[in-house]
Amino acid sequence: MWKAPGRAARNAGPIRALLAMAVLLLGAASPLAAAERLSSYESAKERFHLVKVVDGLEHPWGLAFLPDGRMLVTERPGRLRIVADGWLLPEPVAGVPEVWAEGQGGLLDVALHPDFAENGLVYLSYSSPSADGDDAATAVARGRLAGARLEDVEEIYVALPRDDGGRHFGSRLVFADGYLFVTAGERGETDRAQDLGDPAGSVIRLLDDGRVPGDNPFVGVGGARPEIYSIGHRNPQGMALEAATGRLYAIEHGPKGGDELNLIEPGVNYGWPVITYGKSYMGFKIGEGTHKKGMAQPVHYWVPSISPSGLMIYDGDPFPAWKGSFFAGALSGELLVRLEVAGGGAVVEERMLEDLEERIRDVRQGPDGLVYLLTDHPEGMLLRLEPAG
Repeated sequence: MWKAPGRAARNAGPIRALLAMAVLLLGAASPLAAAERLSSYESAKERFHLVKVVDGLEHPWGLAFLPDGRMLVTERPGRLRIVADGWLLPEPVAGVPEVWAEGQGGLLDVALHPDFAENGLVYLSYSSPSADGDDAATAVARGRLAGARLEDVEEIYVALPRDDGGRHFGSRLVFADGYLFVTAGERGETDRAQDLGDPAGSVIRLLDDGRVPGDNPFVGVGGARPEIYSIGHRNPQGMALEAATGRLYAIEHGPKGGDELNLIEPGVNYGWPVITYGKSYMGFKIGEGTHKKGMAQPVHYWVPSISPSGLMIYDGDPFPAWKGSFFAGALSGELLVRLEVAGGGAVVEERMLEDLEERIRDVRQGPDGLVYLLTDHPEGMLLRLEPAG
């Protein structure tokens, strides 16, 4: 393996910069999008090339693949971008709802309706501002994609109440069994994660129009928010469906240590902040320990923290030895994690791309079976893992 160029890979040379300006003046896509092989790697089970698909993304957060081969990428400041034929189109998608782009807030995840080919519906999660712009809450909107514009946009869910904190919005979106699952962080207010009357710090289950399914676990429970599916989460920034089993998993940030991978089941309490494997940032104990009756244990946890973001369970053909593996990006860890989750609680972890020195925000499997990554930076990149040899 030769060492990846790391952060320097984002910096285009003078000739490429001049070409970019010329093409933008002509209204075409940026030539910075030209695919470029950065490195070659040999992992525990597969050999692969790391390829840069596009750069020039400002804090990209979520990624979705359109049936026509284009890709949608969210940028946290509030833009939805299109990548087409290996080029980053210069103009963002119009019609995106207003976002509260403060702290960790902004435009976050993107997902397509399972029947997108028929209805064209795109779903966005974001921090939704109050009327005066002083407060925000995790929210979901949907609209119909028509060319490079969202039409008939409507906000279908808001995890009220709003507050002025800029932390822990969670915000991953997954469609499973006809339902829309949404993760919501506890906004840095730990007790909210144990309050059934508050959707912060929970996994939320909705119908595709934002209504609450009648069989949600807390429907009819006095004082409980009926959209809540599970509670006791800190800041879940990854969620994925295991196609082979139909099981739903989420990954969340701990404080100083205690990041977790959890199997999400209805009505389950995952413990935050009563139990955790982490400590406060000052090093103090949090809660009552690591175990408590009635609270679930994680499938896997990290001490020290890697700050996991994005989750994918691989089932493609280009990397047969990775089938069934869990992949998660890491922000503070600046790496890609691969997990083999076996029966009996055994988990094997492999850490990759540590020399890339990039905060990996999202990881997805494309329709081509390849692995795609987003790096979180003011000059973020869309990367792809391709088989080597």
